[in-house]
Amino acid sequence: MEEIKVNAVIEEGWKKILEEEFESDYFKKLKLFLIEEKKTHTIYPPGSLIFNAFNHTPFNKVKVIILGQDPYHGPGQAHGLCFSVNHGIPQPPSLKNIFKEIKNDLGIIPPKHGNLESWANQGVLLLNATLTVRANNAGSHQKKGWETFTDKVITKLSENKVGLVFLLWGNYAQAKAELIDQTKHHILKSVHPSPLSASRGFLGCKHFSKTNELLKQQGKEEIKWAIS
Repeated sequence: MEEIKVNAVIEEGWKKILEEEFESDYFKKLKLFLIEEKKTHTIYPPGSLIFNAFNHTPFNKVKVIILGQDPYHGPGQAHGLCFSVNHGIPQPPSLKNIFKEIKNDLGIIPPKHGNLESWANQGVLLLNATLTVRANNAGSHQKKGWETFTDKVITKLSENKVGLVFLLWGNYAQAKAELIDQTKHHILKSVHPSPLSASRGFLGCKHFSKTNELLKQQGKEEIKWAIS
């Protein structure tokens, strides 16, 4: 089944670093689960976009990591990048708050769309903990193996790189801090940008200017957060 032949659709650097994961028993079970799911349910994102975050942000280009939890589960929304939606899809509330904070922080006018590919192409890995979801059923693919896989992604980044900036928004993302070597990397934490919590510390966190300052201190190119 082409959609589940993951090795065929993931960037070569990631394929090499995650080779053992793809051959593991848990991942084989995850693939079988997805194959069965697709027989009776619509799955988001489409198979070709499950590893979109990795293909837009090759392993050797990663500078910043933003962690999400689940893909969006509405039609046409999810395309493999956390918090991001396809062109033509209304911006979800959390993403609106992200753009609001970028305006507060850097004076950048929010874009009309919610596609974050331009960030991914600059080295911002937009990683969800779970990479698939059943249509209209939030959290339906949690605890099926994806979290084991994406925890390993975070661990591999921590072990093999230096000076990464991890943006951990909300309790779920912050729990991943234990996977990160904080003597080598930078972690910025805040509450989640969801409307339920954004006013309690996300708005005003200045994570976007802080990220660029941390990159600048290392002689790395800053992220252009403006989206056209």
